[in-house]
Amino acid sequence: MFSLTVRRHFMIAHSLPREAFGPAQGLHGATFVAEVSFRRRELNNDAIVLDIGAAGGILEEILEDLNYKNLDEHPAFKGKLSTTEALAKHIADAMATRIQDTEDGPALAGIDVVLRENPDAWAGYSLELAAK
Repeated sequence: MFSLTVRRHFMIAHSLPREAFGPAQGLHGATFVAEVSFRRRELNNDAIVLDIGAAGGILEEILEDLNYKNLDEHPAFKGKLSTTEALAKHIADAMATRIQDTEDGPALAGIDVVLRENPDAWAGYSLELAAK
């Protein structure tokens, strides 16, 4: 299995209003490093997983919708907890939708999203795709 990863960062504000989140129950900011990896069983005719520029551009478009936003007010998270894990799934789902329209999108076997909150803590989500 081959993989290619692109990375960008973004900043959000949110609250996690449940006792389990301790001091993070109140509104606070977070800066995430988003790493998105694309998996593919065989390389394309150019011997790559997919166009790294296109992958990075799509990730930037997805993060633009989140960057500097209060996720408590974001329609995608209305009535939902915007945990790091949930945010990783949101990014993976959005990436899957958009990458499918690229030349290499249908050949992808999976997308893995890792969101790093700091050097010692991160969460992720893996999405399996039906490669054609």
